[in-house]
Amino acid sequence: MKRCISTCIAKRFDFSEIKRQFSGIDQGSVYRDALHLEVAGGHAFIFNYGVMVLWGLSHEAEHTLHRKVAGYCMVPHADPIQDEFTFELDAEHNRIHGDHISLIGHEPLTLLAVSHGIAQSSKLEEFENYAIKTIEETSDIPRNMAATGSTRLPRKNIARMRGRLFLVESDINLNYALLDTPEFFWEYPALEDLYLMTSRYLEISSRIEVLNRKLTIIHDLFDMLADEQKHKHSSMLEWIIIWLIAIEILIFIFHDYLNMI
Repeated sequence: MKRCISTCIAKRFDFSEIKRQFSGIDQGSVYRDALHLEVAGGHAFIFNYGVMVLWGLSHEAEHTLHRKVAGYCMVPHADPIQDEFTFELDAEHNRIHGDHISLIGHEPLTLLAVSHGIAQSSKLEEFENYAIKTIEETSDIPRNMAATGSTRLPRKNIARMRGRLFLVESDINLNYALLDTPEFFWEYPALEDLYLMTSRYLEISSRIEVLNRKLTIIHDLFDMLADEQKHKHSSMLEWIIIWLIAIEILIFIFHDYLNMI
């Protein structure tokens, strides 16, 4: 049974350089944000947002291609995200069931239409992992606040935590457009049904809703830390004012005492 492998290996590729290096070899073709290569009797689709979808390549050919593109990764992942399917071409019906893809045709554009959905699923998993990791790493903060009424974190640590939360949230939101219907289907609308079939099977819409809820949790935690920092700052200012008033009173008393002498 032939395999279809999707791997998210980086946040993004240096796509212009990949196109320059690969377009002239392996019968490369560029379709907006994807590069198609015919490799060792199979097909490879490289997406600019750090995902590769490989159809029918041997293990050796997969490893060779991974080594070739590794030098063009921008912020590579230490643990690449991988999904695996089996597939058959020239089938009677277009269908995905039990991680087995059946396609009526065998043309590269047909494979690319399905690859868009598979690649988006892998990228979405990257975002999901970011959100889960951030929530897990900061889960002690609300528990501490519930128990003690304060995070008991220094102001610098709170600022760092806020910055990290902001980076995660902004990184996901800035890349959210990757989860929309790809512009490729503006030019090839007849293939959009294949993409929608893949998107439904991989539950991309429902997973985006869950991710949005996780982002809301992150945003609420961000606001809570901001309020905590404001509270600590205002509390510090209040104590400074209290001490200044106390010092002024002491100076006034001391001045009167000297006049009495």
